[in-house]
Amino acid sequence: MEKVNVGIIGLGQMGKIHLNTCLQLEDANLIAVSDISKKELLKAKNAGIKHVYEQYPDLLKNPEIDAVIISLPTYLHEQAAVGAAEHGKHILLEKPLARNSSEAERIIAATKSNGVKLMIGYPLPFSKPFVDLRHEMERGTFGDVQIAIANHISTGPFLGYITENGIPKPVPSWWFDKNLTGGGALIDLGCHMVNFLRLCFGEVKSVHSFLGYRFNMDFEDSATCVLRFQNGTIATLNVGWFSRYHKVQVELYGTTDSISVSSKSSRSWFNYLKGIFVANKSPTFFNEIKYFVDCLISDIQPVPSGEDGFEDIKIIEEAYRNTL
Repeated sequence: MEKVNVGIIGLGQMGKIHLNTCLQLEDANLIAVSDISKKELLKAKNAGIKHVYEQYPDLLKNPEIDAVIISLPTYLHEQAAVGAAEHGKHILLEKPLARNSSEAERIIAATKSNGVKLMIGYPLPFSKPFVDLRHEMERGTFGDVQIAIANHISTGPFLGYITENGIPKPVPSWWFDKNLTGGGALIDLGCHMVNFLRLCFGEVKSVHSFLGYRFNMDFEDSATCVLRFQNGTIATLNVGWFSRYHKVQVELYGTTDSISVSSKSSRSWFNYLKGIFVANKSPTFFNEIKYFVDCLISDIQPVPSGEDGFEDIKIIEEAYRNTL
C-alpha cells in the first residue's frame, strides 16, 4: 500500500479536526465522508471530497476505501466499527472504544476475524510534552516512580459544540443519557489518563474511586481514582467536567527525580477548539493520524490498539464498581 484511501464517519467536532488533518497528509487520500447533516456534507464536497454519504453503511460499501476514521457518539461505536471490519476497512476509532466491555469485546472480535487493524483515538501519546516525558522515563531519569498524579479537567460537554465561526451550538442530547454514553466524566476523560498511565507503568493491579455529582445528574461530573500498578507505582487520577479551562497534567515522583508536565490552556476549551478550527491544524492530531496512516502503509499494528482500549474500559468498569 503506497497511499491510504480514507473515509471519515461523523463530522462533529473531532470529525472536522480529522478532516482538516487528512487534507494535509501526503500519504493519505481523503476520498469520502459520511454525516447525517447535509450542511456538513456540502462543506466537505466544496473542500474537494469525492464521495459524500448521509448514511455511513453506504460509505463502507465503497471498495476504494482502505481505512475509516470513526468519530461518532459512543453508543454507535460498536455498530460502526463492526460494520467497518466486516467490509475489510482498517479503523481509527475515537475513544472510548465502547460503552462497556461487552461491546468492546465484540469490536475486537470483529477486527480479528476480518483481519483489519484497529487503533483507538487517544491524542496524549502524540502530544510532544507527554512524548518527551515517556522518553525520559525510558532513560531512567526518574528512577523508580513511586507516585503518579494524572489530571484531566475541562468543561466537558456543557459549554456547547463549536462551529467553524466560533459560535457554540446546543449540546446533543445523547451526552446526557448515561445509557448512551456509558457514564460521565470518568469514562469520557478517565480513559485518556488510564491509557497513558498504562503506557508508563504497565498493567493495573487494583483501582478504587470517588465520584462527584456537582450538577446533580445521574452520572458523575468528576472522579478521583487510586490505581495500584503491578510494578508498585500508585497513581491518583482526577477528572472533571466543572472548569472553564482545559488542563491535562501528569506528575511523577521517583527515587531520583520528579517532573510535572502539562498541556494546558489559559483559554477555555471553547477557544482552544476554536483555534484548531481557525488554523485548520494541530500538531498532536496531525502526528496521530500520520502515525495511523504510516502503520497501514508499513503493515504494522498501530497503538494504542483495540486491546489497549479494551483494557482501559475494563479498568474504568472496575472503578465504577469499586466506589468509596
